[in-house]
Order: sequence, then C-alpha cells, then structure tokens
Amino acid sequence: MSARLAHTLRALHHGPEPPLILPGPWDAASARVFADAGFPALATPSAGVAASLGYEDGQTPPDEMFAAVARIVRAVDVPVSADVEAGYGLSAKELVGRLMDAGAVGCNLEDTDHASGALRDPQQQADWLAQVRAEAGDTLVINARIDTFLRGAEGTEEAEAAEEVEEGERAAETVRRGRLYAAAGADCVYPILAPPPLLAGLAAGIGLPLNALATPDGPSPRELGALGASRVTFGPGLQRQAMAAVKETAEGVREAAG
Repeated sequence: MSARLAHTLRALHHGPEPPLILPGPWDAASARVFADAGFPALATPSAGVAASLGYEDGQTPPDEMFAAVARIVRAVDVPVSADVEAGYGLSAKELVGRLMDAGAVGCNLEDTDHASGALRDPQQQADWLAQVRAEAGDTLVINARIDTFLRGAEGTEEAEAAEEVEEGERAAETVRRGRLYAAAGADCVYPILAPPPLLAGLAAGIGLPLNALATPDGPSPRELGALGASRVTFGPGLQRQAMAAVKETAEGVREAAG
C-alpha cells in the first residue's frame, strides 16, 4: 500500500500540466475536506499542525507530530507527505520507521540546524538525506527544503550577515545545495521563499522538480507553475485562513448573543 501511494505521489510531480498543488491539512477534518475537494495528494505543514496542537512552530514534540500525521493519513485515501522539519534529531532508520508507522509516503527535510538557526553544512545534509533514502528505498518521496532564502528571518548573526548577500549568490548556493541533495536521492527540492522569477533557473540548475510556496500576496499556484514550479504548497497559510474564518464566526456569535 505505502509503495503504491509513494509511486503515485512521485509520479504526480511529473504530470503533464504542472504544478502539483498540495493543500496543507493540519488535522483529520481538514484533510477530509481537501481530499473530498478532489486534490490528489496532501502535504502537512509543521507550523499548521503545531498551531492546531497548541505549540509554536518548531516546538511540537516529535511524538505528537507523528501522531497528528497518522490521524491525517487515516482520514484520507490519497498520498500524504509530512513536514518533519529537520528530522527531530532522529537517526535515519528511526525517522523512516516513524514516517512509515504514521503512513506518510513523503516528507520535507530542511537544511536549517534548529540548535543554531544557521544552515547546515551542505555535504553533511546531503549525507543525511542519502541515509534516509537508503533506509526508505522507493517508499518515500523526499522533498529537500533549502533555506538559503530564509536565513535572514532567523535573527542570528549569520542570518543578519546573509541579508547582505546578493540574490545571485543565494541562487548559486541554492543550486549547489540542490545538486548535492539530488545526488543524495531527493525527489524534489524546496527553496522556500525563493523569488518567483528565479524558480525556472533554479529548477534547471538543480535538475529536480521544484516546490514553491504560495503566499497571499504572491503569484497564484498556477502562475508559480508557469514560472517553473512543479509543486506548490502553502505552509501554514490555509490553517491561518481557516482560523481567521473561525474568529470571524466567533465574533458574530458573540455579537448575536449580546
């Protein structure tokens, strides 16, 4: 079952009409809504799941994250990819085992070191991805997140210095990392927050399907596809939109109650 779903998810990245649009469910109920709407696969957002469980992004205990992913998987019949951040310090064998136990057939693995807030050494990250690939075989679609365009938001000295780096240099580093991750066995790369005009060049330089992040003030998913993305995800955006609707409903109920 998992091998079949992994094959389906992998094939969807190479569809005739890109991009593959993957909504991000944060619980079983939202997963059913997205699946019932006809989306062929789903991709959990760590920040959205964290918020649904009452945690800040990056603070969800691994046991709770994997349990949440398992509930989402059980709720739908389509392939589910799980955002498991930087792997929670688990060995490749344990990480793959936890993903398989939860029923996920894909995962995001990012190259930020959460202890320091800085980017990991790219060769070390590639070696880690190769270990995950060796443990999983073809039963897991690996989406290697590249954080070269995110570093300035982390607040470390390295991140502040990275704000001064020219866009072209960031793009070159993204391609360098992406090629290493591709050689390690990644199926897709995710240069989060890469400027949309750079997507086509990044995808061509790396040679893998590219995941782009859809944001409220950015290009639409279809426009991102035209710009070079093979896959589009939303991070916690859909969960936040849903909670804004809940807030509006709560305010309306409160007003009606006098």
